[in-house]
Amino acid sequence: MNVQVTPTAAQAPTNVQPPAPPKSLSDTGLNAVMMREILIKTMFRMNLDQASDIARTIALPLALTQELIDNARAQRLIEATGTLHATSGGEMGYQLTDAGKARALDALAQSEYYGALPVPLEMYREQVKRQSIRNIPMTRGQLTGAMGHLILPEDLLDQLGPAVGSGRSILMYGPPGNGKSSISNGIRDALGDKIFIPRAIEYSGQVITVYDPIVHSAAQASEDDPTSLRKSANRFDNRYVLCERPTVITGGELTLDMLDLTYNPTARTYTASLQLKATGGVFIIDDLGRQSEPPQKIVNRWIVPLEESRDILALQSGEKFEVPFDTLVIFSTNFHPNDIFDKAALRRIFFKIKIDGPNQANFLKIFALVAKKKKMPLDERALLHLLKVKYPTIDNNYANYQPVFLIDQMIAICNFEGIPYQMTPELIDRAWANMFVREETIIH
Repeated sequence: MNVQVTPTAAQAPTNVQPPAPPKSLSDTGLNAVMMREILIKTMFRMNLDQASDIARTIALPLALTQELIDNARAQRLIEATGTLHATSGGEMGYQLTDAGKARALDALAQSEYYGALPVPLEMYREQVKRQSIRNIPMTRGQLTGAMGHLILPEDLLDQLGPAVGSGRSILMYGPPGNGKSSISNGIRDALGDKIFIPRAIEYSGQVITVYDPIVHSAAQASEDDPTSLRKSANRFDNRYVLCERPTVITGGELTLDMLDLTYNPTARTYTASLQLKATGGVFIIDDLGRQSEPPQKIVNRWIVPLEESRDILALQSGEKFEVPFDTLVIFSTNFHPNDIFDKAALRRIFFKIKIDGPNQANFLKIFALVAKKKKMPLDERALLHLLKVKYPTIDNNYANYQPVFLIDQMIAICNFEGIPYQMTPELIDRAWANMFVREETIIH
């Protein structure tokens, strides 16, 4: 597995204390053998021959990388080529000796991991404390700003604010189509700041990759001015990547084994579980009750993490170990909580918030906003027909998804008929017919 280092920004806005760059090899917290083997595996797999390139790839300062190279030279695993590269500022070239290549192949047979040196689990645990999601002060203004595009009941932010600010678990429930997923995404956007994600962590000699470009959004790189006498970039341990607080979103596809380490038997490497990747951020379990596992069983898996802020993972050998659990977990379901959980499980979910459909006034606001966005002119006669004729047939149960659905239906009809976008009672009737399926018995 190749973990390639990409430049990151030390100066991007964050109030989080950064992990200090190591000043000596012992500061890495890793033993000499692991560092040496990752060094020679990286040189072997990536055909690197310059100290500066190697330093960027294994995420160590150049001086410490040079020390690693010198140690390996003393063991006759690396040799200088005696060649100065004209395009590299006069750097000396290096290559693996025959003994070094043999050692690299032996090391790769044990684990295919190479690239950035990992961060020991204990050191990462301390960084998690410094950037805990529970340390974020959440104000009404932040939450309103992140959800300003949503039409929400006035009292909903009163409930959401304390829930998000606490960093504790949240259960959102209510009828489908009323924006539970959008609210979850708004909570993620309200968090705002950046944290440091390790490229990989080390436990008991095993390397577990954590940084995942699909989950983690790296901050824009901050480069030093080469003419400046004072270097300002990369003032943190480059074994970490400065990222937006991560968000993991799962739905009906979630299975319990996704919450365990993933072991690749061919490469003999581990990949972090979903909730470990989400550390310091948000884990959203959408459509709870649609998974193959019963909801009660899924929540039972989270009992220890939610109550004790720690999770228990297992290596392939069966050895179990603790990792920090610092994640805002949001459960979202269309089912009533009493139908899918017992009281003990509900007690462990700190906040329970019902997300209802809009009232008529908010429904009309949403309808008008959607119509404006999609360039559909409003028509008073059609709206009265919708409110006075159609909605009474479903007991005036409004939902947030309905304006988008109805307007998209009318747009599709207008495009098919070759007429300008318009809203009429007749078009409302045709759009409405596609929103629900008539109850009837189908004869097979």
